[in-house]
Amino acid sequence: MSVLAEENQANSVWTRMLEGNKRFARGEAVHPWQDKETRESLCAGQNPSAAVLSCADSRVSPEIIFDEGLGDIFTIRSVGGVLDQAVINSLEFAVDILHVSVLVVMSHEHCGLLEAAVNSAKTGNVPPSLTYALGEVAGTMEAAEDADSQDDVERIHVSTLIMQIVERSPIIARALAAEELKIVGARYTMSNGLVEVLSF
Repeated sequence: MSVLAEENQANSVWTRMLEGNKRFARGEAVHPWQDKETRESLCAGQNPSAAVLSCADSRVSPEIIFDEGLGDIFTIRSVGGVLDQAVINSLEFAVDILHVSVLVVMSHEHCGLLEAAVNSAKTGNVPPSLTYALGEVAGTMEAAEDADSQDDVERIHVSTLIMQIVERSPIIARALAAEELKIVGARYTMSNGLVEVLSF
């Protein structure tokens, strides 16, 4: 596929996802490709067009937020979307084996991990269950030292994650350099249901 065709495909996928998000936010989700026939058709394999890295928060389900169906999104979730080798390998699998054209890195409003990180920076209190994850967001907290709001911390976190992904994954870096992959930063706003597109 030519570079232009790859770009057009990536833009088409991302546009479809954003249109689905608008339906979801309006309360008009159509829940596509969630029927018995789709489930059965996917038994032999998958061909998702996008991968999404997001928080494991129960209120932040990418398939629901983007009004997508079975087989549409390869989703990787961890607390705060933080990276470890398993997460990196999952992203690489989506890019190298499944050939997704879009990788969405998405934070969200009221992220418990980032709120804990801000609180920890002020008080020194570290919840034992978040020790590893808080260590992994040290780069975000350093970059967000002068942030005006928690919302900005959540936006900066996406930028930090994208930089870390490219630095830690030669596979993803090569796909970007070859223009076979588009990485998009996003932040989900729970209060209105919309996904904010971030540019860096």
